[in-house]
Amino acid sequence: MRRLMLLLCALVLTIGFSATVVMAQTSTCPSPYTVSAGENLFRISLRCGVTIQAIQAANPAITNTNLIFAGQQLVIPGAGSTTTTGGTTGGTTTGGTTTGGTTGGGTTTTYTVQRGDTLGNIARRFGSTVQAIASANGITNPNLIYPGTVLTIPSGTTPPPTTGGTTGGTTTGGVPISGGFELGGHVFGFQYSDQMRGAGMTWAKIQVNWNRGEGTGAAQNAINSARSNGFRVLLSIVGNPGEIAGNPTQYYQDFANYLGQVAALGPDGIEIWNEANIDRQWPAGQISGSNYAQMLIAGYAAIKRVNANVLVVSGAPAPTGFFGGTCQTNGCDDDIFLRQLRDAGGANSMDCVGIHYNEGILPPTARSGDPRGNSGHYTRYYGTMVDLYSSIFPNKPLCFTEIGYLTPEGLGPLPGGFAWAANVTLQNQAEWLAQAVSLARTSRRVRLFIIWNVDSTNYGADPQQGFAIVRGNECRACVTVGAVMRQ
Repeated sequence: MRRLMLLLCALVLTIGFSATVVMAQTSTCPSPYTVSAGENLFRISLRCGVTIQAIQAANPAITNTNLIFAGQQLVIPGAGSTTTTGGTTGGTTTGGTTTGGTTGGGTTTTYTVQRGDTLGNIARRFGSTVQAIASANGITNPNLIYPGTVLTIPSGTTPPPTTGGTTGGTTTGGVPISGGFELGGHVFGFQYSDQMRGAGMTWAKIQVNWNRGEGTGAAQNAINSARSNGFRVLLSIVGNPGEIAGNPTQYYQDFANYLGQVAALGPDGIEIWNEANIDRQWPAGQISGSNYAQMLIAGYAAIKRVNANVLVVSGAPAPTGFFGGTCQTNGCDDDIFLRQLRDAGGANSMDCVGIHYNEGILPPTARSGDPRGNSGHYTRYYGTMVDLYSSIFPNKPLCFTEIGYLTPEGLGPLPGGFAWAANVTLQNQAEWLAQAVSLARTSRRVRLFIIWNVDSTNYGADPQQGFAIVRGNECRACVTVGAVMRQ
């Protein structure tokens, strides 16, 4: 018993000593402060040396002091700048990343590791290398880092892009074209989160459907699911097209109000609607880029009023040449739809241009040679899609909210409308996705790359499972894409 008591006393002393060290290192918090997984207001108040009530007063969006979320950004009243050694301090802090004053002739940046981070992702985000960051922080195993660890980013590296700031290159509504490439996957669940992380994914896209009168519960559940699994979350929010037809102007405002409520929950990104250029997603006879622009403008304003840090992505149109380059009763080609959106002022109400690409049967490097009819149409090829969207919105980055390759391998014949992909294999899918990721990363045009999809099991008239990269717990694309992301 005496031996047990001595051990317990030693343990208490050890814990107390460790806590003292942690408090000494983090007693001055940045503002805004990024909440890490497992934190609550009590812990943050102790760490920052301010009361829970003071934090709540500085953050009106907090209505329940017991309810905060990993990734949420908090204003810390009276917070000072992070101290750096060997030089002047007083730098600016953005989203948990502090750029200090000069230190030995360069800038010192600190970054707090989030769940799902790897040194490779962090190095790319700051324009650094794994070796440089590992050396600066005494990391002996670059494959082993922990959430909450504060890393020193070596001098001369570039901070990651944040909404409302510039990080080299042309800025577009606060989001630089020239940096910040991130990868994610459209998910229906998180049973394959390890494979996603292995592929270098840090984002999850989840679609949320809303009807008038409904609250934000579905959006909150989606955010919680992504955060608890260590991913940033893009919510693709779609309303009910049938509710638009009677009074579109009122509907746009109602939908915008809902988007503002969702923004208050702290998602990382919101895509406003989905494929609004076809009658499956918009009332027939009312389909045009200018009509969608009214929704986008109202929604963007509502989101940014509540949470300026949310990345707002315009709803990606369906890539199609079905309507002969025109708008008709049942839809518009995406080309003319986007031009109408631009001409109606939509460019001022987006951080990123939403884009879909999902009909490829050739490598993403190909720009000709598609064996189908209309083989010269831009929607057939990854590169010509990027060229078109970039030419219409030259000052905006692109966000692929769906990009995938359809293959029936292991699933049986495709339904008639999708027979064009009959000869695509899983190996094709894995290699082409990796090539597309490589092209997107090096283009400095693409901000976000969401693979469609990770885990669907629906193989009916709409063969979503044919796009899924996980088949029977195997994910070839996770291996090929992961290799590219680690380069």
